[in-house]
Amino acid sequence: MTSDSPATGLPVTGLTRHRRLREQGSLDRADLNAILDAGFVCHLGVVLEGRPLVVPTVYGRDERWLYVHGSVASRSLAGGTPVCVTVTHVDGLVLARSVFEHGVNYRSAVIHGEARRITDPEEKLAGLRRLTEHATPGQWSYARQPNRRELAATALLALSLEEASVKIRTGAPEDGDGPDAALGLWAGTLPLTSVWGAPVADPALPPDIPVPGHVARREGTRHG
Repeated sequence: MTSDSPATGLPVTGLTRHRRLREQGSLDRADLNAILDAGFVCHLGVVLEGRPLVVPTVYGRDERWLYVHGSVASRSLAGGTPVCVTVTHVDGLVLARSVFEHGVNYRSAVIHGEARRITDPEEKLAGLRRLTEHATPGQWSYARQPNRRELAATALLALSLEEASVKIRTGAPEDGDGPDAALGLWAGTLPLTSVWGAPVADPALPPDIPVPGHVARREGTRHG
């Protein structure tokens, strides 16, 4: 793994070229990072025995790699095969005057590449820390860390972030200056937000164990 900083722009390849809705496409690596940082669940797509398979799983990242977690028994996490990972956030519905012009405000990233299965114990621990801290900052140091048996039962893939396609749609419906504007129908957007709720303790937890600060601070903050 190199320590060099990646280029600011995303390279355009046959897999990442924006062919439709090009105005929604972005080549800014900062947009890719922001989309990845806003979530922690992705969908991993791979072809196995001639059939497509898409599975949801959690992820984390550094500047160059996306780390995807799963069980060693998972066929989709075998490594050494082309994969496609998608992360999508829905920010709202776009309700136009005509059904044809309806849409969705969203942010999405599609990452292509050949996933590398991590076998080195130190690299696996570092990747799992990235993944854990990505979902809940502060949790890696608070909880017990994986032992040797647990590490052996865990699969971790690393996928380069170099070949990625980013699209973002924002704003109002696009039929406000067309013939349908004369229909007198309401049009606009219906925003969608997701907020972390109050922590719920494990029923088996003794009542004198407080919620750790790094968890309590998430309550009321936005996710996505």
